[in-house]
Amino acid sequence: MQLRISPSMSSITISWSNGFLDFMKIKAAARHVSYRTLFHTILILAFLLPFVFILTAVVTLEGVNKCSSLDCLGRRFGPSLFHRADDSMRLVQDLYEILNQVNLEETPDGLKLPASFNDFVEDMKNNQYNAKTFAIRLKAMIEKLERDLRESKLAELTNKHFAATAIPKGIHCLTLRLTDEYSSNAHARRQLPPPELLPLLSDNSYFHFVLASDNILAASVVVNSTVRSSSNPRKIVFHVITDKKTYAAMHSWFALNPLSPAIVEVKGVHQFEWLTRENVPVLEAVEKYHMIRNYYHGSHISGVNPNLGPRNFASKLQARSPKYISLLNHLRIYLPELFPNLDKVVFLDDDVVIQRDLSPLWYIDLGGKVNGAVETCKGKDEWVMSKHFRNYFNFSHPLVAKNLNPNECAWAYGMNVFDLRVWRKTNIRETYHYWLKENLNSNLTMWKLGTLPPALIAFRGQVQPIDPSWHMLGLGYQNKTDLDMVRQAAVIHYNGQSKPWLEIAFEHLQPFWAKYVNYANDFIKNCHIMEP
Repeated sequence: MQLRISPSMSSITISWSNGFLDFMKIKAAARHVSYRTLFHTILILAFLLPFVFILTAVVTLEGVNKCSSLDCLGRRFGPSLFHRADDSMRLVQDLYEILNQVNLEETPDGLKLPASFNDFVEDMKNNQYNAKTFAIRLKAMIEKLERDLRESKLAELTNKHFAATAIPKGIHCLTLRLTDEYSSNAHARRQLPPPELLPLLSDNSYFHFVLASDNILAASVVVNSTVRSSSNPRKIVFHVITDKKTYAAMHSWFALNPLSPAIVEVKGVHQFEWLTRENVPVLEAVEKYHMIRNYYHGSHISGVNPNLGPRNFASKLQARSPKYISLLNHLRIYLPELFPNLDKVVFLDDDVVIQRDLSPLWYIDLGGKVNGAVETCKGKDEWVMSKHFRNYFNFSHPLVAKNLNPNECAWAYGMNVFDLRVWRKTNIRETYHYWLKENLNSNLTMWKLGTLPPALIAFRGQVQPIDPSWHMLGLGYQNKTDLDMVRQAAVIHYNGQSKPWLEIAFEHLQPFWAKYVNYANDFIKNCHIMEP
């Protein structure tokens, strides 16, 4: 491109160097154009001409030099230059406005919806819906999918609840067969332990474990894993407590499957003279309050609001498990009276597995407190290790709000070191009974789960935290458990619904429990209890 100004300043010529005709020619009479005007003209041209050059060059390079109209250039080089709106952007903005409008409106009742997205597309093609009709039907489809998903999730949680509270056929069979064996086989009825070992049941130089359970298979795993993990099994004494209906079968199992040199005692609750209605208000409460039986044995679904979120719904269902009114579940609060000659015991739940020698627990300094337990408020796992009092109690209840701190740290039941000598000097049992009675009088509105909440109150000021590696929880809650941490823990606890002996167990966590089951045992084989 060349710019030429005549010597007389009478004309300005602009031409291209490639031979094209002059594009612009300006003639000016020198006598009529001032230097100021000329200067401004040149300045404007100097600004515009490079832009015109670049624009023309781009069009030429893209092979669209035939696109010479302003409309064509406007579509190609943007709406901002030629003040034209982009049609696609305007369409998107219109769609946003329609969606916002439909979102504020109620979905029409009785709207017939297609069964799939393909049907939806075909329906749109055939009926030529406008944008608003499209938005209404799309909203209705999404709302239906959300309802269906919620109903499926609640149904899954309900089925899981009933699966967790039911007794598996194999375990029921095991109880029946062992009960029959007790009545017909004198060896199954032999005294446990033998008479010569009876004095060791109250010998405080031994390591005494207490287990309360009516699940024979689970109890066998707890005892077997404890003995096999011990560095000195001949110093172990196990006190297994069960209910009256399971006593014969539990006795048969440990009589026929001894774990020598460890000592195992099996007793039924009916064999403890101290366990009377006068001493155990729980028994009286269960009989007196008919609403308690309706709550735990009635229709669990009708008693839970289905509009709750899935997690709250599952928690409400779990809170209505019949195990929470079982005396075996409350038994640990009576340990000082049940074992008056013992100084220290370790209490174990029946859904734990022992992976390391537990004898060092007897040498932990409890600092003059009663209960050595792992705290559950200092971990990242929101299901298990982030629990405070607010997670267990209803702080809208005036008695709870007045007496408890919602931010107080909770601790774990399931593996506890109890100093029974110190315990006997406290009013822990009386405090437990008081709060249990208050919750009954409040129609169970102070807390939702069974034995831990009143224990959290009763043991306040009497809990000594122990290292978390002694007791790892949550293997029955969620399947994201760190397997390396599982392997390193001394005690792993399948608290939650997915117990390892159930079909709903987490498959990758089951082997830690199953390796302590003797699947070659005739009773287990005959009851078709299969190795996972």
